[in-house]
Amino acid sequence: MQKIKSLKDLTLLNRFLFAEAMDDPVNMRNLLEIILGREIVLKELPQTEKEQRSSPLHKYVKLDVWAVDEEENVYDTEPHQGEREPLPKRSRLYQGMIDSKLLEAGEVDYTRLNNVYIIVITPYDVFGLGKYRYTFRMSCQEEPGLDLQDGAERIFLNTRGTNKDEVSPELVELLNYMENTNTAAVAENGKVREIQKRVEAIKSSEEVGVKYMQAWEEKVLERQAGRQEGMEEKLKIMTEKKWRKGKTPEQAAEDLEEDLEVIQKIYKELEQERQGEKA
Repeated sequence: MQKIKSLKDLTLLNRFLFAEAMDDPVNMRNLLEIILGREIVLKELPQTEKEQRSSPLHKYVKLDVWAVDEEENVYDTEPHQGEREPLPKRSRLYQGMIDSKLLEAGEVDYTRLNNVYIIVITPYDVFGLGKYRYTFRMSCQEEPGLDLQDGAERIFLNTRGTNKDEVSPELVELLNYMENTNTAAVAENGKVREIQKRVEAIKSSEEVGVKYMQAWEEKVLERQAGRQEGMEEKLKIMTEKKWRKGKTPEQAAEDLEEDLEVIQKIYKELEQERQGEKA
């Protein structure tokens, strides 16, 4: 079993600590103001792990931290510290999921669509050009300088950028703190320092410590359940092959070295499914 890190050893790139910290509207506001370089007034409290699904049958995603400001701009902020992922396409999925929820059913005035900012923060360079920040908006290839102005913006932040002269010192300090939360010196920037103080308070909270352990245990149980579900599905597929070949439950159980009662149960389910198809 994977060894759990203690709460005090987490960095702000950890999804649990990030969500816990950005649940505080002051932290969320400070973070967004540093990243976007403008004043932001949040309309409502941030939401963490907000589920988005276009249909009960479709894939869902959990947005790490979701916020809306007084101008109805929507912000989704996601840290990613694990294995490299196809983050550009993942961000496209996020944008589509968010857009699908912004208008009421039957609404035809698309000018009512909120501006959406998707912000992804990583301890590696997604595009390999050494920049702290990569900002993407839709633009016309045939006419340089012509933006689509669809209100969508995707920002990828790299904590290990090298172009300090092209971004604000506050952003550099914030990104350094996010990756090196446990070793960073006291921040010079007031907003980063305020985030720092609040994160330290979270790490020393016994209540948050219990919540962290519970969240970790739930994930372990989910993984175990997923593995068990996968094993059960595999057994059902193998049993169905035996069933289709006309083998008896006893023969299938012997071939698969499985308990007869388990195989009989699967055979019964397969028969019921076949009867349902005929009905």
